[in-house]
Amino acid sequence: MAKFVLVSGSTSRDSVNTVVLATVRHLLADLPGTHEAELLPIADLPFYESGLERAGGSPAVREAKKVVAGADVLFISTPSYNGEMPGALKNALDWLSRAGCGASPLSGKVTAVTSASPGARGALDAQPGLIGVLGRCGARVVAHEPVAVGGTGSLAIAEGRYTDPDLVARLESLALAALAEFAELDAFDAPGAVGERVEALV
Repeated sequence: MAKFVLVSGSTSRDSVNTVVLATVRHLLADLPGTHEAELLPIADLPFYESGLERAGGSPAVREAKKVVAGADVLFISTPSYNGEMPGALKNALDWLSRAGCGASPLSGKVTAVTSASPGARGALDAQPGLIGVLGRCGARVVAHEPVAVGGTGSLAIAEGRYTDPDLVARLESLALAALAEFAELDAFDAPGAVGERVEALV
């Protein structure tokens, strides 16, 4: 079993990226094993500020760190604002990257990235910057052909999720790649794998 934490880069109530994540949440139920999914809201996080960080952040910050720390896989879908991820998403990553009293919850976290917009390119131009920031935060970004959801205005929606078979297949492929990455790390960290881990580091 793996726990997915889903993060939409948009704070809009009717965000197409949130619909993408609803689609991911639904398809997880059809994958092998039993998987959980939780949506992490980012709209309530205050602007990052070092003084507030030294004071322990806010309740929303502490809850966000707790949720991400408990995740096996982080799955982010972002829009593109002038060619980059929105400020709200960057702000969330700034908070999550801070270690506080322990390790950053992003450190070593298996993370899948996708994007969506009504435009034809599906906010693809926001992905490199997002991936770069995640890498600098220590996240383990899943290597996968970019999945960018374009033309969202013409995609059929049922029960709050997209139903286009090609799109569902692409999102499923990304989710499976994330699960494979997590399973590899989980096996590597298992007690019986200590010898293998030492040998790999020699």
